[in-house]
Amino acid sequence: MKRIFILIAAAVAAVACNSGNIKLDGRLIGYDTTMVYVESLGATLGSRVIDSVRTDERGKFSLKFNAEGDQLALYNLNCNGQRIPLLLAKGDVVTINSVGSIARNYEVSGSEESGLLKQITFLMQDGAARLDSLSTCFAGLTDEQARQQLLKDYTQEYYRVKRGQIEFIVANSSSMAALYALYQRLPNDDVLFNGASDVVYYRMVADSIEARYPASPYLNLVRRDIATMDLIGTAITSELNYPDLNINDMYGNKVRLSSLHGKVILVDFWSAMAGNSNQLNADLKEIYEKYAERGFEVYQIGIESSKAVWVSAVQEQKLPWISVSDLQGTASSAIALYNVQNVPTNFLIDREGNIVAKNLYGNDLEKHVTALL
Repeated sequence: MKRIFILIAAAVAAVACNSGNIKLDGRLIGYDTTMVYVESLGATLGSRVIDSVRTDERGKFSLKFNAEGDQLALYNLNCNGQRIPLLLAKGDVVTINSVGSIARNYEVSGSEESGLLKQITFLMQDGAARLDSLSTCFAGLTDEQARQQLLKDYTQEYYRVKRGQIEFIVANSSSMAALYALYQRLPNDDVLFNGASDVVYYRMVADSIEARYPASPYLNLVRRDIATMDLIGTAITSELNYPDLNINDMYGNKVRLSSLHGKVILVDFWSAMAGNSNQLNADLKEIYEKYAERGFEVYQIGIESSKAVWVSAVQEQKLPWISVSDLQGTASSAIALYNVQNVPTNFLIDREGNIVAKNLYGNDLEKHVTALL
């Protein structure tokens, strides 16, 4: 009798253990005897390896590992640096099969949420490939007119990609896949949803996930980013109708944008690495020299990570206006505050502190400046 109780207890323990596990198996054709890793994406979306196995001579594999917590969580299946994103919970039995390029050609069964992840990932991969192709073409062009046209094409494609992601998020806001969509990155490593106006999508996802997965560790991440975006929004003070900036010049002195209040101001985002920067600055210099004494000022923000490159460009071009940079490159807080998607970008502010125009150059800029002075 004692032995029967021991066997029953062991069986119950085994069932309980198995119910708390996740099983992954499948076949990765073309990846025979290759290491496969399971990565857990924690509350900050940082990854760590939690299990691994080597595929057999036919590319088959089988993994069994403990779930991370009690709620649905994000994982990657990583083989040779190619990652398949997964959303898994305790008790899931999931099969993954692929042929050739793992991340681009796989099937997943046994997890509806992982199927949604595949959908949004493939959508982003297609868009990113088109954007990357346009960037490559742009780098090889020397004709300025062709470069400007390609910049327009890139911008249109960027917003097309973003619209596709927004449509997915709205349709699947209660899915953890929508959260994953918020943090996908472009080929240049920029987060697609990073502007203050994007906070509406973060709130939509956070509220929906909180209702469905109230104990999800990812909620803190989304709520933190919502708080940051709200802070950016409050950077527009009651006295000003534009986000104030306070950035170092090349000598390390802080220059506050609002110190120019009462003038006609061009807030200009540029990069010395951009192929057309010299010509744009030369055109702007002509306008500046005509109207600076009448109250026109330029507050030019260098989107650079190298001080040497930035300072050298400012000095070589003998730029006469206010030149500042926080040397954070595309991670600059100024980019977030003004929701800048491409460089160059500029904003024209009138004497009352209203942003009245965006992306004006040459004759168009001069006409607006003279009208405001």
